[in-house]
Amino acid sequence: MTITPEQRITLHGFNNLTKSLSFNMYDICYTKTKEEREAYIEYIDEQYNSDRLTAILKNVSDIIGAHVLNVAQQDYVPQGASVTVLISEGPIVEVPTESYAESPGPLPESVVIQLDKSHITVHTYPEYHPDEGISTFRADIDVSTCGEISPLKALHYLTHSFDTDIMTIDYRVRGFTRDTKGHKLFIDHDIASIQNYIPDEVRSQYDMIDVNVYQENIFHTKCKLKQFDLDNYLFGYTKESLSEKEKQNISTRLKIEMDEIYYGKNMT
Repeated sequence: MTITPEQRITLHGFNNLTKSLSFNMYDICYTKTKEEREAYIEYIDEQYNSDRLTAILKNVSDIIGAHVLNVAQQDYVPQGASVTVLISEGPIVEVPTESYAESPGPLPESVVIQLDKSHITVHTYPEYHPDEGISTFRADIDVSTCGEISPLKALHYLTHSFDTDIMTIDYRVRGFTRDTKGHKLFIDHDIASIQNYIPDEVRSQYDMIDVNVYQENIFHTKCKLKQFDLDNYLFGYTKESLSEKEKQNISTRLKIEMDEIYYGKNMT
């Protein structure tokens, strides 16, 4: 089914297709000592506390034109945070003529779509390995909507909200809706790749892999930062304080960690 931006589907009742976006980001750091690990975890835990995460999710709600019904947020001990936002149909400012275009969505200032029975969640997972000297922070954000447009329009903003070494992004359309003749629609927009919703300036910074199952409306994209500068992965000091052997050893450990996350398997 090919739909131009000018075309609209006349439905029987409400568009009840469920569209789910899962955005997972990873920040990786080399922490040589226990003190460094604790300092990094404390820093990252404060950077992404529940207050900041709530602000990010509220901006996502603004982008997709939703009313916030309820917010539940929690900072955990010793680390980590969670936020859940229940949202409902927001005010319609204009007809969403860009709904069917594969393009990055807006940064938070516009309201362009309608939806209902929806939610946005985020959970964070700071962790480290005491022997390998690697600390990894992960944040999982899920945006689930019912309505005309996919939550992929929030992806532009999400990529600007986190400093990420690796991103894994999943998008799936579930259920069906009907047109006025009773014909089932299992997806209401064309999509070739999640990559088309990521701005060019962001895409150019990452190596990317797509795994798509088009007949099931399942789309998956993995992204790994191309540029490697050891200074970006050290906490509290720079590479100038390290010997050449230490630089090589630390760089190897960090790259293995990133490759294992990116390819989803252990490597030697």
